[in-house]
Amino acid sequence: MASHIGKLPVAIPAGVEVTIEGQNFSAKGPKGSDSYVIPEGITAVVEGNEIVLTPADDLRPTRAKHGLSRSIIAGMVKGVHEGYAKTLQIVGTGYRATLKGKGIEFALGYSHTITVNPPEGIEFEVPNANQVIVKGTDKQAVGQVAANIRKLRAPEPYKGKGIKYADERILRKAGKAGK
Repeated sequence: MASHIGKLPVAIPAGVEVTIEGQNFSAKGPKGSDSYVIPEGITAVVEGNEIVLTPADDLRPTRAKHGLSRSIIAGMVKGVHEGYAKTLQIVGTGYRATLKGKGIEFALGYSHTITVNPPEGIEFEVPNANQVIVKGTDKQAVGQVAANIRKLRAPEPYKGKGIKYADERILRKAGKAGK
């Protein structure tokens, strides 16, 4: 029995080139390129403009990785075609971000500024002093860099100050009750 997710074919959009050599999968598109090694026991085939993954046998470890492999490949194809982006908002008086070369310099209420340089394949955009956009082709890398930036000053529950995701809702707490 194969995975329900793994059975679904992955559509290849126009402008994306897919190469499968044995267990090595690579995708190349307008936003960049990425590669992945498909686990043993799973075969990938290009049929028309779709990628179909099939488990070679009915072994449990293969079935467990079938849907995961399909999801990773689908994410790669989307990443090289459209790219991924995470938007972060900076909330707080005096808290701001400025672009310094390829990196970002944050003023977050500490006695010093914090500089974050992008890893390979990641770009930063700063549309205004209170907003940072992390862009790239690798979904996992974009999410990890955004999480590392958020961790510099996580939002606090009383005033909501800190760095938060644009779509994140901060649960607020009531302060001290007066007499």
